[in-house]
Amino acid sequence: MAKINVLVFPAGEINSIELHDALSTCVNIELYGASSIDRHGEYVFKNYISNVPMINACDFFEKFNELLGKYNIDVIFPTHDTVAMFFAQNSDKINAKIIAADKNTAEICRDKEKTYEVLQGEEFLPKVYKKIESYPVFIKPKEGQGAVGAKLLKSEEDIPNVDLDEYVICEYLPGEEYTVDCFTDFQGALKVVSPRSRRRLLAGVCVSGKTEKLTDDIKQIATKINSKLKFNGLWWFQIKKDVSGNWKLLEVSTRCAGTMCLTRARGLNLPLMSVYNALGYEVKSFANDIEITMDRTLISRYKTDYKYDTVYFDFDDTLIINDKVHLPAVRFLYQCRNLGKYVVLLTKHEKDIYETLEKYAVSPKLFSEIVLISQNDEKTDYITNSATSIFVDNAYQERVKVHDKFKIPVFDVDGLEVLLDWRY
Repeated sequence: MAKINVLVFPAGEINSIELHDALSTCVNIELYGASSIDRHGEYVFKNYISNVPMINACDFFEKFNELLGKYNIDVIFPTHDTVAMFFAQNSDKINAKIIAADKNTAEICRDKEKTYEVLQGEEFLPKVYKKIESYPVFIKPKEGQGAVGAKLLKSEEDIPNVDLDEYVICEYLPGEEYTVDCFTDFQGALKVVSPRSRRRLLAGVCVSGKTEKLTDDIKQIATKINSKLKFNGLWWFQIKKDVSGNWKLLEVSTRCAGTMCLTRARGLNLPLMSVYNALGYEVKSFANDIEITMDRTLISRYKTDYKYDTVYFDFDDTLIINDKVHLPAVRFLYQCRNLGKYVVLLTKHEKDIYETLEKYAVSPKLFSEIVLISQNDEKTDYITNSATSIFVDNAYQERVKVHDKFKIPVFDVDGLEVLLDWRY
């Protein structure tokens, strides 16, 4: 089977990173990321394309199709609600398959007022008001995402200086909140309904959540939405409990959600299923019957302007710390091997280094060269390729000597994260 070339656009936000993590290790897929404005995608996507025209540019279709042709793109994942709607509206002008709902569904899901109108009469719809008559109420932009602009109004003093005609005014829902990840195949069959709770939010993004049991009432909501709209691939909706404990709909979206990682953790890789589905393959699914909790915070990824081809690497308290293999060190060493770097294990280890490597199940083949020196030797005397090298050692004095003599970058163990390449 030839590789399927998949493009994520735009490729800089949290949900694009989820698409990367879901698809980048699939042997049948060659993954690309592209953006009009460079953000985090260039730190993650091995195949990254910048300077793509904005979707409102007059030459967007011409330039975008050139990009699709150059990289033989088969499938596109739009990652923003507006981009998903734009692609759905202009699918006949784009030379690749688009993982999104049809034009009508995309337009409905982009506008919460339209969503509620299509689903009018369903018990799971919240009360919607034409104007504010009593408090508390909850307002949210008709077109919006990530809770931007949404606000609880407890009194008249809380009303923001905005045009409320551009907002949906709803009943206040004080209960717990779920996101429900779904998958509908190209024949319209709802194949996956996977709820997850939103325990903690940061700037509208779920940073702590847990997989939840699928109940009959949640499944009925998903089935009803699926019957009223036309999905093709992954989608999701959010629900929240009212004062009586009944689920009420917040919104529906046709794009990948950043926290679909929780559903993927159960064995349901909705992005991958959506790729195969877009190409007309019948997909089957199963989930591990386990409870999974997720919590995340910001992580740092780095790039530097220094190019190196040789690494001098310490052993004691650098590769082995507290009698355990230091996992970031091993990851870095394998990264060096994959990239063809010349790695010298330069150590004052007092025992037989090969026996110690065997003890910790570390292959000596990870290293291009192993140099064992005495305690009285200077490591600076064994650095022969100093022009394009780096030095990694936990010992401060060793790093100082190498830095002062050769003026090359030196790193303590904590600095390994600066050297990790996340692009794959």
